[in-house]
Amino acid sequence: MVPVSRAGTVHHPLPEPGGQPADSEVVAAIQAALTTYLRSRTADAGTIDPVFGEATEALADFVLRGGKRIRPTFAWWGWRGAGGPVEAPEALAVLRAISALELIQASALIHDDLMDASATRRGRPTVHVEFARKHAAARWRGQPARFGAAAAILLGDLALAWADDMLHAAGLSPAAMRRAAPAWRAMRTEVLGGQYLDVLHQSTGDTSVRAALQIDRYKTAAYTVERPLHLGAAIADAPPELVSAYRRFGADIGVAFQLRDDLLGVFGDPEVTGKPAGDDLREGKRTLLVAVAIERAEQRGQQDARQAILEAVGDPGLDDAGVERVRGLLTELGAVQAVEQRIAALTGSALDALSAADVAEPAASQLAELAVTATRRRS
Repeated sequence: MVPVSRAGTVHHPLPEPGGQPADSEVVAAIQAALTTYLRSRTADAGTIDPVFGEATEALADFVLRGGKRIRPTFAWWGWRGAGGPVEAPEALAVLRAISALELIQASALIHDDLMDASATRRGRPTVHVEFARKHAAARWRGQPARFGAAAAILLGDLALAWADDMLHAAGLSPAAMRRAAPAWRAMRTEVLGGQYLDVLHQSTGDTSVRAALQIDRYKTAAYTVERPLHLGAAIADAPPELVSAYRRFGADIGVAFQLRDDLLGVFGDPEVTGKPAGDDLREGKRTLLVAVAIERAEQRGQQDARQAILEAVGDPGLDDAGVERVRGLLTELGAVQAVEQRIAALTGSALDALSAADVAEPAASQLAELAVTATRRRS
């Protein structure tokens, strides 16, 4: 079954990877692996009931229609840098295993959008909004928003379950699976812990720099770069010193990646980011950008500026003029410059950790390039 969105967009899957995956085509190979896997699982779901099959097609559509495949790409180069040979028979199993990271990502995004009450993702309605509209259009009983929330929770849970299934069905050797397990277990717990801290700090109003960096470390850095690299290295049976270097590199680049995301969430072009300008402010995200601005306003005795930022963060009715005012304050207080400087410092320290490690080529060069790309992106 070819995944079809409820909007009617047909996704023609890439051919299944029949030969050995090439370094230059790893993103396309990841997309093909996901398409093949999701085609099979949505067909299985349809045997429970066609309407459940349709719901899972919406999940498949969400996974396949966008995303940069950053997490499995880092995992691939982690494996290659630890000596994983692209010509080896197990390369295809590794590719399938690391592609499961995209389902972890899908679970996190679907649930995060629901918790943040986000209306759009990648320029399209979020999953909970899409299912709420489906409910309203069909004039079903009950509240559309509650149905949408329930569907998003269930599909996010299903993505997490399918991630485990895909990893275990990838064809890795029992020894490789045992080595991969600690990184996989830690990653899942860390991302959920980071998400909880995000919700908690929004609720308590904690605007400290410490809280913002703690969220960045566990909600984003761990499962975006650090643990994918760890996963790839573990599959390749890398020595502890390489795993340690990868984790230092990954933690720093992962935080820098999130800091860039924070800047784009306030200053990004909606046509490029796929989200309305200032949505992070409306959603009440306690980012380092906001934390630094509030801290500096307090240090300078600029109470009006501090209050204006605090009132804007978490205000769902914040209009474009309000967003523009906060942008001006963030810039005037030096928060934007401070975050840019931290991104540069983290990128530098990450590249230092990478260059000091025994990483095989071409992975060493590719990881350095990915580090720069991830922290200078516009979307």
